[in-house]
Amino acid sequence: METINVGIIGGAGYTGGELLRILINHPFVNVAFVYSNSQAGKPVWSTHTDLLGDTDLTFSGEVPSLKDGEATVDAIFLCSGHGASVTFMAENEVSDDVAVIDLSADFRDEHDDFVYGLPELQRERIQEAMRIANPGCFATSIQLALLPLAKAGKLTDAVQVSAITGSTGAGQALVPTTGFTWRNNNVSIYKAFTHQHLAEIRQSLTQLEPDFNHAINFVPYRGDYTRGIMANVYTSFTGTLEEAKELYKTYYAGHPFTHISDAPIDVKQVVNTNKCLLHLEVHEGQLLITSIIDNLTKGASGQAVQNLNLVFGLPEDTGLRLKSVAF
Repeated sequence: METINVGIIGGAGYTGGELLRILINHPFVNVAFVYSNSQAGKPVWSTHTDLLGDTDLTFSGEVPSLKDGEATVDAIFLCSGHGASVTFMAENEVSDDVAVIDLSADFRDEHDDFVYGLPELQRERIQEAMRIANPGCFATSIQLALLPLAKAGKLTDAVQVSAITGSTGAGQALVPTTGFTWRNNNVSIYKAFTHQHLAEIRQSLTQLEPDFNHAINFVPYRGDYTRGIMANVYTSFTGTLEEAKELYKTYYAGHPFTHISDAPIDVKQVVNTNKCLLHLEVHEGQLLITSIIDNLTKGASGQAVQNLNLVFGLPEDTGLRLKSVAF
């Protein structure tokens, strides 16, 4: 396998740092440049201090040409935040031979020219694409909780979701709700029933179950920790627990990162990994699915690398066999 040369646009934020943590250890990737207007000329480790001693990369203040015949990279990751990716693609002529993996929400609508990059939903389409829209973090955890039901045509009622995320889900810019003095020993609800990830969740569910037209009642919480998502999802189900487990295990057979746990699960099992763990319970006609992911890894940068692997014909777990920090 030849080396894949990649560039990162907007490398100073959380997702850029997480990408670097993964990519500098990826056996087939060379990070050719890391663009950051705010940190140009500074060592990457001056911002991402955990990378001190791991890389000598410096932030670039200019984006190399990405035009046909001039591009020096095979792929770029767009990490500059919502709205910035549309602007970047409009202002830069990007060769069709350069894969673009966008970590913002800008191109997640199925009518865009980007393929929605949830491998457990449409791995084959991703393998044939050069423009990938990485899913949102909450959307990833909730969809992975529901895809097997949608595939089997068993979403017959409203879906209830209560999910909590760490402070890194809000990005690196300091706002009152991410500061330590407010967030520590605290929990709060935000964007109840109106969260922006609802659109992509419904889009995926109706792709598998076109007749699904029920409510998705989603209440998100801010947690007093830095990274990780736990989504508790429940809906009507007429089968047994054993039937539900078989449904889920069959759907995720062959998908290396999503696993069904017979024991209750907790967020620390997946922090720093690209895994999603699911736990199922049946209570009086309701199927409860608990889904946990790391919002920065499977919910963002790890999934972006998973998509990179698929685009370039690598096993999708290449460079992503990451160990959790259980203690």
